Amino acid sequence: MSDLVLQDAKEVVNSLAVATHASSTRAVNNPALESRVWHKLDYYVLPVVAMIYLLSFLDRTNIGNVRVSGFQEDLNITNTQYSMALTVTSIPYIAAELPSNLLLRAVGPNRMLPVMLTLWGIVTTLHGFVESYYGLLTVRFFLGLLEGGIVPGLVLYLSLFYPRHKMNIRMTAFFSLASLSGAFSGILAFGIIKIKQSPTQARPGWAWVFIIEGIFTVLFGFASFALLPRSPKTAYFLTPEEREYVVCVLREDASIDDELFRWSEVGKAFMAPQVVMLGIIFFFTGAILLGFSLFAPSIIEGLGFTPSTAQLMSVPPFIVAFTVAIVFAFISDRYKCRGLITVISSLLCTIGFAMFLGSGRHAVQYCSLFFSITGAYSLVPVISTWSSNNTAPHTRRATAIAIGFICSNLGGVLSTWLLGSLSTAPRYHSATIVLLIFSVGITLFAAANVAYLVRQNRLKAEVRRTLPREEEKKGMGDRSAWFEYIL
Repeated sequence: MSDLVLQDAKEVVNSLAVATHASSTRAVNNPALESRVWHKLDYYVLPVVAMIYLLSFLDRTNIGNVRVSGFQEDLNITNTQYSMALTVTSIPYIAAELPSNLLLRAVGPNRMLPVMLTLWGIVTTLHGFVESYYGLLTVRFFLGLLEGGIVPGLVLYLSLFYPRHKMNIRMTAFFSLASLSGAFSGILAFGIIKIKQSPTQARPGWAWVFIIEGIFTVLFGFASFALLPRSPKTAYFLTPEEREYVVCVLREDASIDDELFRWSEVGKAFMAPQVVMLGIIFFFTGAILLGFSLFAPSIIEGLGFTPSTAQLMSVPPFIVAFTVAIVFAFISDRYKCRGLITVISSLLCTIGFAMFLGSGRHAVQYCSLFFSITGAYSLVPVISTWSSNNTAPHTRRATAIAIGFICSNLGGVLSTWLLGSLSTAPRYHSATIVLLIFSVGITLFAAANVAYLVRQNRLKAEVRRTLPREEEKKGMGDRSAWFEYIL
């Protein structure tokens, strides 16, 4: 009798498992939901994420625009002190990235990201009332502390909503806004700084750049509390069927899981070869990107343009960078070729720096910026996607993403000194040589990472042929034989 009961119970369990698997398969292969669901996410989630990133980049780098408009002279600070102020921003920024990413899911991104946004908007506004070097150091420190977790947090947040093969174009949609922010910041600073002094206007034009941009950031921070959903399971704009579909797709893709936090997963991320190689690429890229974002107007001014004209002349290279980054993202998602796009982007940087270094003609040097800025701003979204694509479960992915941006901002610290104090305008000879070497290094490490991932995928394919999936050890994450790395 007991044997019959046990047999009936096994049959019920097996039937439920088959039914669950069939339901999951139907959901994942449901073409009727496919277009509608991703378009909804693109409409409701992506614009908010993009705007947060745009404001983050704008508020951290607008100091480069005001530098050529009397800011440094009014505060009576040297080039070394200017570089120190940028470094003071980076130290808490770097320190906040990993803890913030590890806390994001527990606290809730729908709460944590808006709070950070609102607070750093207040600090940005306070930049407009700074009157001394030490006051500048204070506001830059708190700006870095409050902004530190935002970029890795946004990357991790998007990975909770989109499968891996759909990530690059979405990542580029908000990362490429960094290039637009470079253009927009130049135009905005040009317009605001033109505000004429009057007896009732106590603040100089550059101060209004900080005040106006900071107030807008605060207002959008309040609005984002209502706009950001916590996860696909609670997205207010999805129907119950659509929520189930998204969760199903993400589970099949290993993009989400119910894994609890474990410190061992943090350690595994630090030891993963693909994370280490991408960390080096992030460092090189960060040095290039932050150098341009903070010093592009100064570089262009050194080519013989007036400060106001330099603001406007910084716009075209960033517009080209935005367009090319979008095209590269489509190719990367369509063919799943993160490594190839990384190599092509780094070659554009190499060409640009070689042109700037090899020619003394201002026209050639200005033209070189179209190559190097385009390469730099195309690199960031693809390597960020590559990092999030090839790590699992959640804690390991959160750590890997944070490691990448920590390395990127360490590179940014280096570039602030290279371009701010250790190289002289207009040639920036030493800095250009270093950044040229970094561009070549990105190419080499990207190729090495692709070779490593190809080999790992081949080894995993061999395991899949001999080992049934149910016999594999649980909790393997990206080390699972059924987790295929994206090249």
